[in-house]
Amino acid sequence: MTSILACEADRKQARLFIQRQGLAFEDGFDDLAGSYEGGVLVAVGARAGAVLKMLAVAPSHRGGPALGEVVTALVERGFAAGFDSLFLFTRPENTVTFGALNFSLLASRPQAALMEYGGGLARWLESKRGLLRPGRSGCIVANCNPFTLGHRYLIETAARAVENLYLFVVREDRSVFPFDLRYRLVREGVADLPNVLLLDTSHYVVSAATFPSYFLKKNDPVAQIQMELDATLFASRIAPFFGITTRFVGTEPGCAMTGGYNTAMKQILPVYGVGVVEVERRQSAGEPISASRVRQLLADGVLGAVGTMVPETTATFLRSGEAAAIRERLRGATGGKA
Repeated sequence: MTSILACEADRKQARLFIQRQGLAFEDGFDDLAGSYEGGVLVAVGARAGAVLKMLAVAPSHRGGPALGEVVTALVERGFAAGFDSLFLFTRPENTVTFGALNFSLLASRPQAALMEYGGGLARWLESKRGLLRPGRSGCIVANCNPFTLGHRYLIETAARAVENLYLFVVREDRSVFPFDLRYRLVREGVADLPNVLLLDTSHYVVSAATFPSYFLKKNDPVAQIQMELDATLFASRIAPFFGITTRFVGTEPGCAMTGGYNTAMKQILPVYGVGVVEVERRQSAGEPISASRVRQLLADGVLGAVGTMVPETTATFLRSGEAAAIRERLRGATGGKA
């Protein structure tokens, strides 16, 4: 029998069960499911948003139906919550087991594999088929929180180097500027560049989905593994569909995380025939232009200085009443610093 574990006693039991299987229990989930046989817990799993995690089975029940029952319960809950695809990070040696449960492999590295239930990647790619163009194609992936002259410079530089430039705007809505607004400002900011093709990343490029580390060793570099999986998925599945042979990135002197991601791309993408071109960041007043600097100026109330770092389309929005709530949110995040 499989059920959702909602009471504290059941969750404590699940925690102990997971730890006995040599895995780590991670708080922060929407559903926790358990499968029982004769009143004894034999399998456990959890769902955090669109990600399934903490899937564990008692040694005596591996190869039986218990894991499938837990996965089915979590998938049903995920679909009921509005997700059309669900994701799973696991050890590479487990991909055959989850493949038998209708998960498809998206990307794999020595320490982890990313799998999907629901066929979302294929649907997303097919929805973009109308954007395919002949000729040499490159791409940029950017968050644009908000769109700056630094982004514009990178895009112009890349657009001159290729016949088609696919500009992926990160869809995850975890930024001060929400996705629909970021996308709009990018669209307005590149409207004069005819070979730039604008699209979103869905779940498949630089996803902010929490990478569950419950199955990794304590000293495994979690962020590095996630970067490598993301780069592998892009190079092996997304770049070939669009015919992308070059990915353009800006230099990252002030962000170790993004700099590390650039390094991971340089190591992985060429293996799949995709070159990485790093473009020196555009500067203003001797400093690299960055969206974080623009947000800080907005938080400090120095709206006039922002105009030297963003295109007029972005500046017009930032000065407007529509941007008032964002300006206030940024000021509040810094304790009202003027």
